[in-house]
Amino acid sequence: MERLVIAEVLKPQGIRGELKIKTFTDYPEDVKAFKVVYIDDAPYKILSFRTGNDGSAFIGLRGIPDRNTAELFRGKLLEGEREDAPELNEGQYYIVDIIGLSCETEEGEILGTVTDISNLSSDIYTIEKAGKKILFPAVKGVVVKVDLTDKKLIVNKKIFDEIAVY
Repeated sequence: MERLVIAEVLKPQGIRGELKIKTFTDYPEDVKAFKVVYIDDAPYKILSFRTGNDGSAFIGLRGIPDRNTAELFRGKLLEGEREDAPELNEGQYYIVDIIGLSCETEEGEILGTVTDISNLSSDIYTIEKAGKKILFPAVKGVVVKVDLTDKKLIVNKKIFDEIAVY
């Protein structure tokens, strides 16, 4: 079974073992689709899930009964089984599928390998080539094609050169 990183524990919330999490899903509620989440390879059944007014999310897990136990999970990543993940719309991809792709121009020039994706107002892709990092926002027009079969991320060279940060 393949797992996806779906959230990070920020801190304990309250005295009953609830965790405040930062979700890595398009919508925080998508975390509820997972029957079980894994932290350090240990399975935890979701008992409760809610969102705050500020976009934050809170989760209660079986086996984390109080604040002291919850404190041990600060900074840990939550993973879920890929098969439990919500269906993606056309043109959407999981970050885990993009990382490791070869970033190339339409002409076949290799720009580097995707090593990280950060989410700000848009997704910021980091690629590396020969030890140098290049960052670029995945805005409309720059990413021409995602080819998971051939493991390539094809970009428009002209737009890429205008927006990339070396």
